Amino acid sequence: MTRGVSLDDIRAAAAAIAGQVLRTPLLPAPLLGQACDAEILLKLENLQVSGSFKARGALYRMLALGPKERDAGVIAMSAGNHAQGVAWHARRLGIPAIIVMPQGTPFTKIERTEALGATVMLEGATLVEAGIKAQALAESHGYAFIHPYDDPLVIAGQGTIGLELAEDAGDLDAVIVPIGGGGLIAGIATALKALRPAIEVIGVETELYPSMKDALDGVPSRSGGQTIAEGIAVQTPGQLAKGVIRDLVSDILLVADGPIEAAMQTLLDSQKIVAEGAGAAPLAALIGNRERFRGRKVALVVSGGNVDARLIASILLRGLGRAGRIARLRIEIPDLPGTLARVAKLIGDGDGNIIEITHQRLFYDVPVRYTELDAVIEATSAGHLREIVEMLRRSGFPTRHLSNTSD
Repeated sequence: MTRGVSLDDIRAAAAAIAGQVLRTPLLPAPLLGQACDAEILLKLENLQVSGSFKARGALYRMLALGPKERDAGVIAMSAGNHAQGVAWHARRLGIPAIIVMPQGTPFTKIERTEALGATVMLEGATLVEAGIKAQALAESHGYAFIHPYDDPLVIAGQGTIGLELAEDAGDLDAVIVPIGGGGLIAGIATALKALRPAIEVIGVETELYPSMKDALDGVPSRSGGQTIAEGIAVQTPGQLAKGVIRDLVSDILLVADGPIEAAMQTLLDSQKIVAEGAGAAPLAALIGNRERFRGRKVALVVSGGNVDARLIASILLRGLGRAGRIARLRIEIPDLPGTLARVAKLIGDGDGNIIEITHQRLFYDVPVRYTELDAVIEATSAGHLREIVEMLRRSGFPTRHLSNTSD
């Protein structure tokens, strides 16, 4: 037994929740493997009905409730994924559910939680503040409090992922798991290290919320700020999980929001997989530490896919911009009839596609008989974009790429 949760506990959880949660696939990702010079497998917890792994632990915890507790109802605090796991299974089991969420929770997670039948309350700026409110309501109204990570039954439920990994790919060299409160990696590590002691279990946190790493290092928490990985933006890690991680987890890697965003786009582009920031964090950690994992067989736990469509759209467009496939150009032209049409023809002749064009006459930093165009164009690559820019310059139209003023 490790810190209150054992392999037998996890096996009991697997038996209890079998058929009520998805046994998610572990799929090869050869394109990612080629890019990282490793054999990469993806454990797709984003395919759960509730959109994340949280459905496992939430269900197992609620199955342990007695009749009076079920009648009184349950309450939980969550940034979104635990909320949907609790709401989904509470409705299935006929249990009233209240979810307290931080005020900055993405709208899509609020909407989906309500659609699953739970009552949502927005309280506090952080998960900690939401938790204080949830616990107060539990005490005053007799609700059963379903903690998102610091509960042995929840940890055992999340650990069923480790059983599946051992069964589906027992020859893994390493598994990379996102860390918020720590319940997921604690459960996975308990199962995997008991069944396959040689497997290296590695955690990943966002640089803005290194709460578990700080706790293990014995330093004051540095957590805070807005992050694209709000699912692991936890300021106070679980005490149960902390002991397991100290004993069984090899390392905790930190990743910034930029690489997480790029990893989300990579999963979309190369694997056609929608992952939220927390779910893409393991890939960001892998890409940022290629040498460490070169030649190894590595599983990445894609923990969830609950991401707002507007954020996905923004990530895709920003990715196209970084790749040079969409760009905003500022073009200086004489303020003469026909010039705009000439510029448009030059871009078209260069196989560029104009998405948007704005004709500015009021800027004072060009001569009075000149004006500026802001053109958003689509190109096939960064090299193709440079060719279009050079063609415009050779034709007498000073042009600069607004996202890279050195061009």
